[in-house]
Amino acid sequence: MSSSRTIIELFYDVDSPYSWLAFEVLCRYRNVWNIDLKFKPAYLGVIYSSDLKLLSEYFGVPMFQPSSLSEKDSLNAMHFATVVAEKEKKGDTLEKVIILQCLSAQAGLKAGLSANEVEEILTLSKSQPIKDKLKSVTEEALEYKCFGLPFIVCHVNGKAEVFFGSDRFELMAYFIGERWMGPHPNKSKATM
Repeated sequence: MSSSRTIIELFYDVDSPYSWLAFEVLCRYRNVWNIDLKFKPAYLGVIYSSDLKLLSEYFGVPMFQPSSLSEKDSLNAMHFATVVAEKEKKGDTLEKVIILQCLSAQAGLKAGLSANEVEEILTLSKSQPIKDKLKSVTEEALEYKCFGLPFIVCHVNGKAEVFFGSDRFELMAYFIGERWMGPHPNKSKATM
């Protein structure tokens, strides 16, 4: 294990169940590996749209988004997550809110935020600076050639390596020079 901490950025959207899996596993390893874990709320709708546009052009097949998808609900939730991420530099409250899987006033209250804090977050989540922040983080993910979430960027010795999905932890551990101990690093191994 190296002395300097590896920065791992998790780009996620609450609409992605695979982001939830990556979030949980990386949180378990935060105190096992020598890492600083950074949560980066990104908007999956824009990321998928970018990849689908390329595929549509290549295959010559028009792509349409089903009208039944509630894009606005996801976007509002990600605005909420962006405000919490901006306000919480330590990340404890953000983690609790994400764990509740419902980025809303109720989730904020259950995560230990006061009613005033929740009201402030809800107000800020509708503001242009927060919309711009979510857009810039999403654009940052796209600059890494992100095509889906979760998208994980590991920074080691000035080099960034990207991993897509919630099934690349063993390879990620190899890259950062850490040991992969399965999805439950603190759980004792079962014997047969």
